[in-house]
Amino acid sequence: MPVSTIFEGIPIFEIANKLGIDAFALGNHEVLTMAGGRSSPFVAKPTFLCLPPMLGADGRTIGDAPYTILRVDNGLRIGVIGLIMEDLHDRLTPTSIGPVTTRPVVQVAREVAQELAGRVDLVVALGHIWPEEGSAILREAPEVSVVVEGHFHGGRNQMERVDDRVDVGLRAYGIEVGRLDLKVDTDTKRLTSAEWTRIPVEGGAKDPQVAALVQKWEQRVTKVVDRPIGEATRELSKSDLVPLMERATLEEMNADFTHVNRGGVRDVLPKGVIREREWYNIMPFENRMMVAHVRGSQVSELLRRGRPVDPDKEYVVALMDYAVENPALREELQLEGMQFQLTDRMMRQLLIDWTRKRKVLE
Repeated sequence: MPVSTIFEGIPIFEIANKLGIDAFALGNHEVLTMAGGRSSPFVAKPTFLCLPPMLGADGRTIGDAPYTILRVDNGLRIGVIGLIMEDLHDRLTPTSIGPVTTRPVVQVAREVAQELAGRVDLVVALGHIWPEEGSAILREAPEVSVVVEGHFHGGRNQMERVDDRVDVGLRAYGIEVGRLDLKVDTDTKRLTSAEWTRIPVEGGAKDPQVAALVQKWEQRVTKVVDRPIGEATRELSKSDLVPLMERATLEEMNADFTHVNRGGVRDVLPKGVIREREWYNIMPFENRMMVAHVRGSQVSELLRRGRPVDPDKEYVVALMDYAVENPALREELQLEGMQFQLTDRMMRQLLIDWTRKRKVLE
């Protein structure tokens, strides 16, 4: 993850472009990069999929087109629709993403599939969507024959079928790739069979060009992130890390209350020497700290965690900007009425500094 964080995704797409990809769909982090007005990380992009009316901070539509049409050797025309989750805005911070709008996934899939009617023989929905949205497409959008999902890191344990239509999704972090073999009745334009194979990446043969690119970027990043900063006496799971990160935040920010969203903790902390790399893996996002001075009566039960407070006393609440600005988390933490100030502390650097001071994490 450090290589992607430090170089803003460019190494990942440089390597991906060696895979001969014909089409891909935007993920929520690519949307964040582009909607925020930053340069695109797509080095030699293939067909780029996205759906209007997703608008970036400058008011323009993000992406090139809602679909592409691919032709296979037997003459079949495959319409590939790009989709993104309906609740995108609730999962990103509005100040950084700008006025991005999305529409119900099933509705958009049906509209675009109907637009492709007569022009293609099969419609594939390629989406950075939730599994429940993929399942809904199978149930409610008969125009779509195949759904290929992203976003949910756990993937699907097995292919889902509804009538003769299918939905697949793989595990994240490059753990596996998938192969979906389809047989299509060329007269009726319907699937007659589908076989899905999940292929582990670990232990596979290495492509020399890809291996050279990985080595090139790792050599650049190792100088930055492989400095030792402490030691872990045991492996700390994601669940273990949440209270530890909250403790680090309270101590480094001189705060009384904080909250770390477990969904933002992206790796475990291995036993042994801790390098800066470990915290890049755990916290790959560029989150900055925000603080608010509030009365005890304003502090929610979720932030208190059972701790008694004086309703008239002033307390300091320290949170990552994501928690303050994300609509869903803001509501969950009951932050309405609190005035937060942005600081120059980065959450990841805070954790690195704290670990360097503590030296040993148990």
